[in-house]
Amino acid sequence: MFGLSELAIILIVVIAVLGAKKLPELARSAGKSARILKAEARAAKEDEREEQAREQGRQPDAPRVIQGETVTRDTAADGRTRQHRP
Repeated sequence: MFGLSELAIILIVVIAVLGAKKLPELARSAGKSARILKAEARAAKEDEREEQAREQGRQPDAPRVIQGETVTRDTAADGRTRQHRP
């Protein structure tokens, strides 16, 4: 009758034909789930890092300040941009 490879091909075609309307919705849902999982993993890692810092008696990582030059931009009446360095 049919071999395993023929049944697999038939199954794939049936899923593609009958599920064509649902595939974009399923892909969108899978993408959202992956983003949520990634965000939760990142938050758990950050919580663990903060907990370890507290156990060691030091403050959790504060934002780093990088010294540099501040450049402000002014737009002239004619639409050109000029840079001023304080």
